Amino acid sequence: MKKNKFGKLGWTPERIGHLSGKTFVITGTTSGTGFEAAQILLSKGAKVVMLNRNLKKSETTINTLKQALGDNIEVLNIRMDLADQASVRKAAAEVLEKVSHIDALICNAAIAQVPTQKRTVDGFESQLGVNHYGHFTLQGMLFPRIEKSKGRIVTVGSMGYDMGLKTIKFDDMNWDKNYSANGAYSQSKLAQIMSIYELQDRLKNAGKTDVKAYACHPGSSRTSLIATSGSLMMRIIFGLMKLSPLTQSAEKGAYPQLMCATEKDLDQSDFYGPTGRSNWVGPVGAHKLEPHAKDKAVAERLWEVSEEATGLTWNI
Repeated sequence: MKKNKFGKLGWTPERIGHLSGKTFVITGTTSGTGFEAAQILLSKGAKVVMLNRNLKKSETTINTLKQALGDNIEVLNIRMDLADQASVRKAAAEVLEKVSHIDALICNAAIAQVPTQKRTVDGFESQLGVNHYGHFTLQGMLFPRIEKSKGRIVTVGSMGYDMGLKTIKFDDMNWDKNYSANGAYSQSKLAQIMSIYELQDRLKNAGKTDVKAYACHPGSSRTSLIATSGSLMMRIIFGLMKLSPLTQSAEKGAYPQLMCATEKDLDQSDFYGPTGRSNWVGPVGAHKLEPHAKDKAVAERLWEVSEEATGLTWNI
């Protein structure tokens, strides 16, 4: 086990200095870890641009944040549906129009454990389409602005990356045969994580070391993720788990993404999250990533497949 460079208590938001003049773009902030991350960044004086699908929920979220932190906070919501590539492109264009500087893009939104095979409007299996392809397009479109800002891309993965196939199922990425809610979710998270390490390699090869890319995960946090998209059985199981010491608060679940978005001198090659039992809970820091998540040949092929599927070629 790696020694935690942040000490026995791990990384906490106390380490974040004042963020006045900094801008953070976050997907999925109406609840859970995304909401907590937005609230903490705003409390430190940052500007936060939220990307959410539901405008009514976003409005309520902004009101909640203003009640907690005051009317002077700089918070803006732009509508974006990660399940719709056209919506992602439209939202990215709006971000580029309204935001001159991006210190970090935090890819936090996700769906999980979708019980039966569903397709996005673009024809992708829903979890791969939302969690991976949606964020892949968003990252690619915002990349020039992030590069100009010497900013960061933070992908919020999941320990689920290691709970399914240990490679990408290129012959059936939409799970037309033998669909499995967990299998498809695991694939989407593995794809997200693999593409971050592939991005690191591409940036390095292009001599673009000013942009940093990080992969992290929230551990087992008490959020509405399973309740939103999971089956009844998964909702019951996770509902019971929430009562056990094997879960932590959504606020603590936000610490890894906050650390990757703000902490200086973090090693990009590491994987960040809780370092306690099964990496579900505990002090936040770097911990082991299984080797299959850094399989270079698979990662390169995944990148090519992702560019082709989304019709977006990154300008690196």
